[in-house]
Amino acid sequence: VFIMKLLVILLFSGLMTGCRGNSSYSLPPKLLLVSFDGFRADYLQNYEFPHLQNFIKEGVLVEHVKNVFITKTFPNHYSIVTGLYEESHGIVANSMYDAVTKKHFSDSNDKDPFWWNEAVPIWVTNQLQENRSSAAAMWPGTDVLIHNTTPSYFMNYSMSVSFEERVNNITTWLSNSNPPVTFATLYWEEPDASGHKYGPEDKENMRRVLKEIDDLIGYLVQKLKMLGLWENLNVIITSDHGMTQCSENRWINLDLCIDRSNYSLIDLSPVAAVLPKINITEVYEKLKNCSPHMNVYLKKDIPNRYYYQHNDRIQPIILIADEGWTIVLNKSSSKLGDHGYDNSLPSMHPFLAARGPAFHKGYKYSTINIVDIYPMMCHILGLKPHPNNGTFSHTKCLLVDQWCINLPEAIGIVIGALLALTTLTCLIIIMQNRLSVPHPFSRLQLQEDDDDPLIDL
Repeated sequence: VFIMKLLVILLFSGLMTGCRGNSSYSLPPKLLLVSFDGFRADYLQNYEFPHLQNFIKEGVLVEHVKNVFITKTFPNHYSIVTGLYEESHGIVANSMYDAVTKKHFSDSNDKDPFWWNEAVPIWVTNQLQENRSSAAAMWPGTDVLIHNTTPSYFMNYSMSVSFEERVNNITTWLSNSNPPVTFATLYWEEPDASGHKYGPEDKENMRRVLKEIDDLIGYLVQKLKMLGLWENLNVIITSDHGMTQCSENRWINLDLCIDRSNYSLIDLSPVAAVLPKINITEVYEKLKNCSPHMNVYLKKDIPNRYYYQHNDRIQPIILIADEGWTIVLNKSSSKLGDHGYDNSLPSMHPFLAARGPAFHKGYKYSTINIVDIYPMMCHILGLKPHPNNGTFSHTKCLLVDQWCINLPEAIGIVIGALLALTTLTCLIIIMQNRLSVPHPFSRLQLQEDDDDPLIDL
């Protein structure tokens, strides 16, 4: 029994030592977070990405990132950097309305801190701890004074600024700033813009666009190597959402169901936010049977799995189109691709790739949640995270300084250990039995209680 216990202790202490990894990477750690908007997860399987695949070979790949509902740009980018669901961080759509202040939010009117102050993004936290700086190139919200703070270095948003110019600014700030930039973000509008225009099933156009994306990744890597940043910088490449194919044969025309004078449409397809101008129940009744390809919810009835209910910016009625269907007014939509749909759909999921001293090499992982990225980034940077909806343990297997074992490996190790212990126990029993078997000519032994002589004299 003692030997068995000793073997178990030695086995598991060896495993823990082997899995714990090396946490001695350079301090202070630096992290660059990169987003290619609308990069659907399965693009990686369906197209060639030589530069990105080389990046992945030196690091880790998460094949699917389950994003938050609604699967749109502003909400998911803010979830990445706060670790919060949309109902918690307050950026609940690309277009919003606040009934108390009568304020409107859109992608062209997004600079009011009022909309962003319900959460604390990681670039703010990074600057408030020790003597650190953050930098940003176009990431949503980084040009806004959130909690009276912007990144030390940032660019006002403009689609006309090239990717190369954004990279040049970010790499300069990472190289030559004082205090040092330890956290930086970089954003690019593609392949989202082309996904909307052509649809993800347009292989010819998407192949061309995605090759351009891969070349941009190659440019970024080359720039980091030239400036001596490559070896000590942790880089995460990810996205906010995927994309699905749409068609003019899959339109849901609200004008056939309800008069426009009865409501205001705050956010359009594929998740439409409806603000009734008349009785809420009356508007709901007119809409609920409008199309078999659209679910209609009163705010209180929105499914719990969406985590999309407990915020005043979520309107009284929400319409959710089925995948590939488009909600329109009087049949008007030119999009062949769209996103925003149910976040359980694989077509809505992005991916995550990462490499650097904090990450394993050549490691693949199936799925994490988009809110899990935030606590992982805080760990890498040594920051104390704000309360969030992410789970750090979901990303431990990606990091070299964390002990990680998944369920199949755990089962294999336990079965292997039991087999080894069973074999060893059997060997010990066999050896003991061999030693205790009497030899044919062994000397007879008198028992202590045997008083009778063996031979009568």
